[in-house]
Amino acid sequence: MNKIIIPTGYMGSGSSAITDILSEFESYRAKNGSFEYVFMHCPGGMFDLEDKLLIGNNAVRSDEALHTFYKTMTELYNDKLWWPANYKKKIGQGFMDATEEYIKDLIQYTPDTYWYMQEKYTFSVFFKMCLRKLVSLITNNKIVMDRPLIYKPMWISLVNDQEFYEITQKYLRKIFIHLGIEKNNLILDQLILPFNLNRVEHYFDENVECFVVERDPRDVFISNKYVWAKKGENVPYPTEAKAFCKYYKRLRNMEKGCVHNEHIHRINFEDLIYHYDEMIEKICNILHISSKEHDMPKKYFNPQKSINNTQLFLKQDFCDEMSIIEKELKEYLYRFPYQRTVDMEKIF
Repeated sequence: MNKIIIPTGYMGSGSSAITDILSEFESYRAKNGSFEYVFMHCPGGMFDLEDKLLIGNNAVRSDEALHTFYKTMTELYNDKLWWPANYKKKIGQGFMDATEEYIKDLIQYTPDTYWYMQEKYTFSVFFKMCLRKLVSLITNNKIVMDRPLIYKPMWISLVNDQEFYEITQKYLRKIFIHLGIEKNNLILDQLILPFNLNRVEHYFDENVECFVVERDPRDVFISNKYVWAKKGENVPYPTEAKAFCKYYKRLRNMEKGCVHNEHIHRINFEDLIYHYDEMIEKICNILHISSKEHDMPKKYFNPQKSINNTQLFLKQDFCDEMSIIEKELKEYLYRFPYQRTVDMEKIF
């Protein structure tokens, strides 16, 4: 059985290094490079659907959940300009076919009734309501048009846990087939986030391996504030040191309670650079493959180049900010084997 590899991390922690390294192996291919697959954890995605259908569910809640999920998947499929989307090209027509089959499998009832969310006023609905009223007056109520709704019918699903996970696993298998699981091992960047690791066992078979990449927060902070922000790129973290520490600590605390799983592997980004050979061997052991399959070593991930993204905090200009981070986030700091000279011009 071919494997599904999920590189994931903490916004700028370097998880794409796993994608790059595994793409150097003959039987592992990332069809879309480091493209991030968000359909499971995005707002309105699969995990939101799970929570809505399995926690406090009712007819109204399930209708909203199913329609929201379908709308979100349609946007991910059709939108060519939105960077996490364009699934029509990235995955193929089969994605939408599988999604429609998935919705049908989940729907248990489609009643003729409606609820207040379907009665929201739009210009079109208002026009139809006026027309409906006019027709009733003219015909003395002999003709009563149906009440205009923004959509119909209701989709009701009152599935239990087992039903939901079985139907969803079937859906995922179809998507993986369209991505090429029957021919190659798949690398699906960010399919799961660290905060969703407790859900892994409900969705995947034994062929999944999730690599969670961590990075020294000092380098994360400097990269955000002094490298990416200056390039006009969107930075996900606060750029004031104390605010960064509070945000980062809360972010990492969000994954507390995540279960230990033999298919979840925590890796330091820095180890991939400073202990490259040992980490390649470790990855090979996890995947039960020979190092001989590493037929394009350092083609996509070159530790001699990536080392320029480490120990940025040694630059004297950042001393005051680093003292704050070293005090507040000491449990997340990486112990480097040696110091290096930082060249800000070589950071990427």
